[in-house]
Parts: sequence; structure tokens; C-alpha cells
Amino acid sequence: MSTASDETVREPVEGRTATRARDILKITDLHAFYGESHILHGVNVNVKEGELVTLLGRNGAGRSTTLKAIMNMVGRRTGSIVIGGQETLAMKPHHIPRLGVGYCPEERGIFASLDVHENLLLPPTVSSGGMSLDAIYAMFPNLYERRKSPGTRLSGGEQQMLAMARILRTGARILLLDEITEGLAPVIVQALGDVLVKLKASGMTIVLVEQNFRFAAPLADRHFVMEHGEIIEEISAAELSSRREHLNALLGV
Repeated sequence: MSTASDETVREPVEGRTATRARDILKITDLHAFYGESHILHGVNVNVKEGELVTLLGRNGAGRSTTLKAIMNMVGRRTGSIVIGGQETLAMKPHHIPRLGVGYCPEERGIFASLDVHENLLLPPTVSSGGMSLDAIYAMFPNLYERRKSPGTRLSGGEQQMLAMARILRTGARILLLDEITEGLAPVIVQALGDVLVKLKASGMTIVLVEQNFRFAAPLADRHFVMEHGEIIEEISAAELSSRREHLNALLGV
């Protein structure tokens, strides 16, 4: 018997059919290790198609490791990671992007010796529907202005925009974004927030690891709070105002 977490469920609402989004990413009892170090201790997270969720927590809580574990970029994993209905725990790392998953690491990972335009021509197509260059430049006008500049000449914010743009070129529909605002000027942070709003409106699913709660708070549908490699709280956007003081205490804001 199918459940809401397994597939799209249709329910009658006032004489019409309503669609409840399915879980596009479901993590169950995930443990992750670097060598003998046990980092994640039974993480449980579900993300519905088209949602933007955050992983919040202090440094060392396991947020970045969770993203790396999804991509099979840790030493060892146990538990279950289901992406688009497919179990991926035994899948090789280079196969996971073919499921439409794009990962933007904290280090950004652009080709510094190539210019912006060349960087945008290189990403492989992993799924249909990747954004065109025109669409990328419309979304990131800074990149259009700097399209002939090598990566070494870009500001931190421009490098971050380029890293995200490269992923959008691949056709990924699930974005794993790690600390995209760290160290950036407020005007760039605002621009990245506007981009995330547009991406979510287009139907993309986004998992955002973020230290800047003021940036993340108005964007997300749900917030997962991590501590010592576990999820300790889940707070919906509707609950945020009434639980903000509690959340600030958890995060040390």
C-alpha cells in the first residue's frame, strides 16, 4: 500500500483533486564515518519535491557531513538514503548526480584558471532541463558582466554565483548547498536569496546548510536542527515565529 512519503498522493478537495508532494529525498537512520570517527548518529530527514529545507546547527554538528554522505563522499555509511524513489547507499559517487542531484561544496570548486564563460561550458549534462547560458546570465547578471574574467579575478560572491550556476547548467533538480553566504557582503547575500526564491518557484528542491539564520529563516519551508550528528528539532515555517526564541537558544544566536 502506497504512503504519502513514497509517492504523490491525490486527495479530493472541494470537488477537485489536490496533489501532495512526494518525498524526493528520504534519509533514514543514517550513520557516517571518517575512518574510525563516527560523525552522524542516526540522521532522519525527509524532503518533499519543491521544498527548501535548512540544516541548522553549530559548527561541527554534522550538517556538511550530511550533504557529503548523500553524495557518498564520506568513508562509510549505514542506513538508507532514497533519492527519487531509488536507494543510493551502495551507489558510487559519480552515479548520484545522474539522479538529478547537484552539490555545491563550501569550497565552491570552480576552475580558477578559466574564465566565467568557459566554466559554464564545461559542466556535463546529468539530466534534461539544464539552464541555458542566456537564462544563467539573466539570473546572475554579475556573471554576464564578468564573463571574460578568470576565476582568480572574481570576488568571493562572484565565485559562489559561478559555482551555483555551473550546477544549474547540469540539469540538477535537487540542490545541496553548503554555506553559500559565508564571508560574503550583505548585497551579495541578498542577491543569492533572490536566486533561491526563483529556483524554488521553478520547482527545484533545495537543501541548504547555513550558519546565517537571518538569511535562511524567510526562505525555508522547514528547518532541521542538528547537534552532535543527530537531528534534534524540526521546525516548520508556520511554527517559526512562536519557536524563534527556542531556536535561537539551540543555535547560540
